[in-house]
Amino acid sequence: MYRELAKEQMDRVIENLHSTLSVLRTGRANPNMLNGVLVDYYGEPTPINQMGQVSVVEGRQLVVKIYDQQQLKTVEKAINAANLGVMAQNDGTVIRINVPALTGETRQQLSKEVGKYEEEAKVAVRNVRRDVNNEIKKDDELTEDTERRELENVQKVTDEYVKKIEVISQEKVDEIMTV
Repeated sequence: MYRELAKEQMDRVIENLHSTLSVLRTGRANPNMLNGVLVDYYGEPTPINQMGQVSVVEGRQLVVKIYDQQQLKTVEKAINAANLGVMAQNDGTVIRINVPALTGETRQQLSKEVGKYEEEAKVAVRNVRRDVNNEIKKDDELTEDTERRELENVQKVTDEYVKKIEVISQEKVDEIMTV
C-alpha cells in the first residue's frame, strides 16, 4: 500500500527529470529545446508547439512553421529572449534556428547542469521517502513488524529510483559529451 504510494510519487519525479533534461542542448537540433518557450499570443502565454509545427532539418537546424503568419515576429522575439544559446531567424514564412556545435567548455558546463538536476531529483525522491515514512509511522493500525516491513519496502523503492535517476543522468551526459 505505502510502497505503491511512494512509487507513484517517485514516478512523477522521474517524469519531471525527463522533461527538464529534454530541454538541454546536446549539439543536435531537437524540437524539445523549445518546450519551455512561451509566446505572448493575444495576451495568453502559449507554448510554441501549440502555435505551429517544429521540425528538424539537416540535423542541425530547427524550422518552426507558425499557423498564424502574423505572429512570426512575436515567436522570433520569444525564442531569442528565452536565452537558449541559439538565434532565431525569420525568413518571412518560417523561423529557422541553427543549432551550433557545442564547444568542449559548453559540454562541461551542460554536464554540470545535468548533475545539478540529478541531485535535485534525488532530493525530491528522498523527500517522498520521508513523507511516506511519516505516514507509515502515524498509522496506528500497523503492527511493529508490519511497520518495519513497510519502511524497508519504501527504502528499497527509494534505492531503485535513485539508481534510475543516476542512469538517466548518465545517459544525458553521454549524449552531451558525444561529439
